[in-house]
Amino acid sequence: MGLVLWRSCWYSACRRLRIALERSSRLRLQVRVTLITGAGAGIGQATAGLFAREGALVGTLDLTHDKLSETVNSIQQTGGPCSALSVDVSQPSQVQNAIDQLVMKWGHLDIVFANVGINGVWAPLEELDLAEWDETLAINLKGTFLTVKYAIPFLKQRGGSIIITSSVNGTRMFSNTGATAYACPKAAQGAVQTSIHANTQMRNLENIREPMEFPKGESPLTDGKPAVSDQIAQAVLFLASDAASHVTGTEMWIDGGQSLLRG
Repeated sequence: MGLVLWRSCWYSACRRLRIALERSSRLRLQVRVTLITGAGAGIGQATAGLFAREGALVGTLDLTHDKLSETVNSIQQTGGPCSALSVDVSQPSQVQNAIDQLVMKWGHLDIVFANVGINGVWAPLEELDLAEWDETLAINLKGTFLTVKYAIPFLKQRGGSIIITSSVNGTRMFSNTGATAYACPKAAQGAVQTSIHANTQMRNLENIREPMEFPKGESPLTDGKPAVSDQIAQAVLFLASDAASHVTGTEMWIDGGQSLLRG
């Protein structure tokens, strides 16, 4: 009886070990050191959790440790390696020190997901305060620049991925009134909203337009529902993995087709 039980336990232990090894071999980001900015909520939080489940060593970065606590606790409860970095991404020394700390902790850097960003204030351009403009650009544009700038020397050592969260605003869509401060850094070039539509004369255009039907709702693939953070995280995982080894310098819009219907 003891022998049978011992053999059963041994078999069970071997089987668990084999399953763990098989799972380990299937992980898409095994032992890859990752930096994720804006990891305290939303897309960053979802991506951090997904990357950890895929074997990555996750460096989470946000403005305060309080913002990161939920993300870090969730990853650590599943046994995933995780590091919390409290940083203002608009401050060069803070960004550089955080990346240096991450590399000192784990020896290298493989993936950078520059995701942090704010919506800022949406208002007519003439009503937008300079301080509001500066804050949005400092986080969304300068913060991305600093993150990539200080990460590149380490990425050059082994190769790696840089993934940046942008927006359909300023790249494909220019019709959201009042989004100037948000759209400009997202496009990284001028995207100033104007009233040009109201000043454009349109004559007999209905005679040359092809008849067509558009899907209902702003996001036709999802019946008008916006994407959830987990859907974005899955796309980021693809771009960070070996499956995207032949993908570079390209944009991926994850908007359910919204920007195809709105200009």
